[in-house]
Amino acid sequence: MTFKWIGRIAAVGLAMATAQVALAQDKLKVATGQRGNWDTSVGEIGTRAGIFKKYGIELDILYTQGGGETQQAVISGSTEIGVAAGIMGVIGAFSKGAPVRIIGAETTGAGDLFWYVRADSPIKTLKDTEGKTIAFSTKGSSTDGIVTDFMKEYSLKAKPTATGSPSTTLTQVMSGQIDVGWSAPPFGLDRLDKGEIRIIASGNDASVFKGQTVRLLIANAGALKDKKPIIDRFMKAYRETVDFMYSDPKALEIFAEFNGIPVEIAKRTRDGFFPRTAVDPDTIVGLNIVMPDAVEMKYISSALTDAQVKEMIQIPPK
Repeated sequence: MTFKWIGRIAAVGLAMATAQVALAQDKLKVATGQRGNWDTSVGEIGTRAGIFKKYGIELDILYTQGGGETQQAVISGSTEIGVAAGIMGVIGAFSKGAPVRIIGAETTGAGDLFWYVRADSPIKTLKDTEGKTIAFSTKGSSTDGIVTDFMKEYSLKAKPTATGSPSTTLTQVMSGQIDVGWSAPPFGLDRLDKGEIRIIASGNDASVFKGQTVRLLIANAGALKDKKPIIDRFMKAYRETVDFMYSDPKALEIFAEFNGIPVEIAKRTRDGFFPRTAVDPDTIVGLNIVMPDAVEMKYISSALTDAQVKEMIQIPPK
């Protein structure tokens, strides 16, 4: 056999090996609450930047209207992973035996969420909402938990109402169907700048959630057992993407393109509402504070034991 043929065979072998690597992408189905928020765009940005591919992961992302829908998709097994599930909803589902496990923090603090009214509304503060409707996305979401805390903390007599995504909520507010809407940047910033809506409350006005982890990364318990090496790699890619989002201007360009907004608005969204510590996936803050409130708000009948907490929280190693 000549060196010429040996070289050709080696080239073919290399090509086949490369093709096999390209085909060896493990697929994960991911339910993600609220398409287009900065914190919920990790999967999208990481995919477009090639980070998940580097770890052999291909994401099939299903966008939901909120944490409640995300949680149900994971519990049912239709997706393996959920992004931005409300912490109280997850604790409640786990306590009832649902096959859900926490694999990371998604957002800590609630300063990104805001509640607003039309510019011509007589409502100035939360205390002006007696008999009025106040929006949250879906049952079991972080917005549901925050509105529930608003009701308790400020002794409100408002009517909490599930309205879905920020876009569907805005339509209901502007048409007069809902008195107080909810949103998260970048959605709604243009309306604020034009003076068409006014903010009356922030998620951080709910003391239970201020500085606490409010949304989570979750996995189906069965998937976590059967696909642990893949989910471990998912978390490595997730962490690297978060680092990329705060260190490389290209991330802002990807986010802006994904949302169809100027890069300046993308930067305003990140820098004004999402400090780097807010999206640290490895630190769940304030579980000891959230637990008693989850009992009082009837998400759980009693506080989870240390053994239950250990079973519920299974963050893959770095």
